Amino acid sequence: MAQTLEQALADFSPGLPFAVAFSGGADSTALLLACAQRWPGQVRAVHIHHGLQDEADDFERHCQDLCQALNVPLAVRRVQAGHAPGQSPEDAARKARYQALAEAVQTEWPEVHDIALAQHADDQVETLLIALSRGAGLPGLASMPAHWQRLGLSWHRPLLGVAGAALREGLKAQGQSWIEDPTNVEERYTRNRIRAHILPALAQTLPAFRDTFARSAAHAAQAQEVLNEVAAQDLAHTGVPPRILALQQLSRARQALVLRHWLLHHHATTPSAAQLNELLDQVAACLTRGHRLHLKVGQGFVRREGASLAWHPA
Repeated sequence: MAQTLEQALADFSPGLPFAVAFSGGADSTALLLACAQRWPGQVRAVHIHHGLQDEADDFERHCQDLCQALNVPLAVRRVQAGHAPGQSPEDAARKARYQALAEAVQTEWPEVHDIALAQHADDQVETLLIALSRGAGLPGLASMPAHWQRLGLSWHRPLLGVAGAALREGLKAQGQSWIEDPTNVEERYTRNRIRAHILPALAQTLPAFRDTFARSAAHAAQAQEVLNEVAAQDLAHTGVPPRILALQQLSRARQALVLRHWLLHHHATTPSAAQLNELLDQVAACLTRGHRLHLKVGQGFVRREGASLAWHPA
């Protein structure tokens, strides 16, 4: 059974004081209200003004009014994120939002080290289905983590076990209004089409889908954690940058694992499946000193430099 909001917060133990990312929508409103009631005087709020919609100024005013009524300090940051070639606008906006949230907290309240986000069980299912539609590996199937470290802060998603409908019902019971983002019903976005058409069908066919999908995502996350440990050990053996001969002593699957780990953790880039397969083929073909290797990988190029591989940005 999905959690209630009260059960979810009973399992949530942030460092105090902490901040809530507050868009003014139903989910973040429910989270902010519940946190302000549970930890009075210990909650801060950050609103990101994207400037992408005519209603953005109204969203900000709504957030200011509610925070004033709750006696919750509010910081507002304006973000207009451009995207790099090969990067989706959504990904660019997400990265800019996280950066702005961290900057706001660290500037306004240096004593705050934890930020709570309002993604819930339906968001987790949508993320998993999108990952499946893209043929994602374990990192994608693990979906959204409940807790992680980034930009010098601890980030939390305490509502991943709570259905979105339960949050809205709770707000209605309190007579609390929220903002409806008009883009949430635009079906040109995959996530909105899933929400409108697939989730209702899943609820009818597989009533426990939120819980079972969450377990699958947790299994994937656990397996990925083990693979990360193996990859780190293999990278220590092959060296940084990886030595070609040492790579060739590993199975192809472990070569793929260690190369992904090296590119992500040392160069913040991720190869496509096709790029990684071509790189593995080229590593296998490096049997003579004169064999050249120069491949587009992620946002740059992998080259052979002597006995090792090297990655250079484009």
